[in-house]
Amino acid sequence: MTQHTTGAYDEELRDLVSRIAEMGGLAEGLVSEAVTGLARIDIARAQNVIFNDHRLDDMQRQVEERAISVIARRQPVARDLREIIAALRVSSDLERVGDLAKNIAKRVIAIDGQFHTKRLAFGVEHISEITLEQLKAVLDAYTSQDLDAAHAVRSRDDEIDAMYTSLFRELLTYMMEDPRNITFCTHLLFCAKNIERIGDHATNIAETIHFMITGEYLQEDRPKQDESSYIPAGYSSE
Repeated sequence: MTQHTTGAYDEELRDLVSRIAEMGGLAEGLVSEAVTGLARIDIARAQNVIFNDHRLDDMQRQVEERAISVIARRQPVARDLREIIAALRVSSDLERVGDLAKNIAKRVIAIDGQFHTKRLAFGVEHISEITLEQLKAVLDAYTSQDLDAAHAVRSRDDEIDAMYTSLFRELLTYMMEDPRNITFCTHLLFCAKNIERIGDHATNIAETIHFMITGEYLQEDRPKQDESSYIPAGYSSE
């Protein structure tokens, strides 16, 4: 391969990384806007999230097209091939993050005009802060190819799961104490689950980074602390 061709090939790989970084910034912004819209019951903000989600869809398709083109023309192997596969996987995770942000925004619109108190949304805001930290950290790890940072994100996934379980219990208690809270808290539970799933996608990206750098899959199961499925009917926090 000539120096010119090698340089063009390297530029194509850098272009994929740059596109993923752009997708990541947009995905972070959509999640942040959706959660802010939830905290403020801001319908205009929620509608903006829904409208802009298609941009992530378009960007994912562009990454796929570029990646397929590079594979077809360059026939990459080893580390180069893993980097292209990683770009495809990460773009898919980020597209799903956008869908989950859109789901939260749709809940904001559904909540509008119903009984609610801002206090009940505090837990959702808190779990979203941690999740956004995870998403930003793993995207930085992808750009810098920092294996230790990726592992740190993966190891923190159980913290988000535990927070979701705690929030599930708290909102369930509010619903049992006052039936007027049921509809609003149900919407919050769906929002919280969407945020927990965003955390899972950040962990997926961390595992993709491990594969990209080492060429190996992580063998051990990721830690999971979501116990909401095991909370019995008639649960009481007392």
